[in-house]
Amino acid sequence: MTGAPVTGIAVRGGAGGVEADLADLAALAGSSLALAEALAATGAACHAVLADPDLLASALLDPVAVARFQAALLTALDGPGGLTALAVTLTARAATLRAAAEAYAAADAALAALLDDLHWAAGFVPEAAVGGLLLAGAGQVVTDPAGAVVAARDLAGDPERWLTEHPGVVGHVVNAAPGTASRAAVGTGGLLSPWLGGGDVRSAAARLGRLWPDGAPVVARRPDDRRPAAVRPPRGTADLLAALHLRSAGSGADRDHIGVRVLTRADGTTAYVVDIPGTGDWALPGGEVNPASNDLGTNLRVLGGEVTTRQRAIAEALRRSGAGPADPVLLVGHSQGGMVAAQAAHDAGTPDFPYDVRGVLAAGAPIGRVEVPARVQVLALENAHDVVAHLDGRGNDDDPNVTTVTFARPTGAVATAHGLQGSYLPGARAVDRTDGPSLAAFRASAAPFLAGPGEDVTVVAHVYAIGRG
Repeated sequence: MTGAPVTGIAVRGGAGGVEADLADLAALAGSSLALAEALAATGAACHAVLADPDLLASALLDPVAVARFQAALLTALDGPGGLTALAVTLTARAATLRAAAEAYAAADAALAALLDDLHWAAGFVPEAAVGGLLLAGAGQVVTDPAGAVVAARDLAGDPERWLTEHPGVVGHVVNAAPGTASRAAVGTGGLLSPWLGGGDVRSAAARLGRLWPDGAPVVARRPDDRRPAAVRPPRGTADLLAALHLRSAGSGADRDHIGVRVLTRADGTTAYVVDIPGTGDWALPGGEVNPASNDLGTNLRVLGGEVTTRQRAIAEALRRSGAGPADPVLLVGHSQGGMVAAQAAHDAGTPDFPYDVRGVLAAGAPIGRVEVPARVQVLALENAHDVVAHLDGRGNDDDPNVTTVTFARPTGAVATAHGLQGSYLPGARAVDRTDGPSLAAFRASAAPFLAGPGEDVTVVAHVYAIGRG
């Protein structure tokens, strides 16, 4: 099934998402309040006219006309349809709209926290969780015995294929893991608490990541990549991922190669695209600093929200490539690379990553727990059969700046469903053929990094070997 077509494209979030509507509510509240303040200021100025000395003096000559004028002005200012009433109405509307937007946001946050708590409890008291699963399974046998037999047969016959057909199971396991780890820590009298435990996936990953010392970044220049896919001016998502694939093919357990593509236009302006491959080293912690920065420890540390050595090395590679703090930067990453890209975007403009990150293109990366600034546009590609995208235990937020495109590329195997060449490059080509407001907004934000029809853009593809020391 490696040649199965890409189907089921679904776009969520971004400029056309639900959260964008909430942002519009907040913006409307702000404009309503601004208009109310303007009306109130105009009303105050007009009230002063009523006591104007010249107006009062003219009352000696024509008191009836002045009285009529004052009455008309008071009606216009303080009558049922006057400026004061309009200002009050707009103020009330602004408060209502703002309260509605904040209530929706608070409800979403509370629901996410509640789900984390429930999953933690399921991990801490697995007996109850297993009992619930048994009851659910028994209920399925009673209501749909034929379906239950087919599901059991599929699971027993090809567990890996079954997992790619039900990748959400991984999310449930990951979410329960902090509770299970907390129970293990309690069982040891707290001896393992520095490494095991935590109230959610992020805090648990941060604890476990301490087992891998992170060291200091080591960066070495390699010969520039002059192959066509590396120096071709990118025109869409597929072109961006094609160059990333070159870096991924050249990386592994013994080397972590990233790319910095420098795009120069005819007017001399430059933009930078950073290619960040996924995990290459799966070694368990050994007590010493692992020279490979693309290891399992980086996965855990970045999932825990930390600034990693790999991120610092990428920042140094950008500096050596000539990038300045005001130059536009696009971070393109697969798997762990997408996680590091999202965290770097979170830190953009700070000493932890002192660059102007305009966008992130993440493929098969669990980035749902990273808060990316609103000024950074994110396009996250996820194969519906890829379990890796579920390793943070949370779906991506439906934020105005975060667009998630899900597609179906079934392969029956965990590795190929997650692979760049077999899944995400075909998915990217399908995305390039898809329209919609959210994708249009991302493409507009990515204009500095994409070549338009007939546009003269040159690309130099720098390659860096990074690691820890």
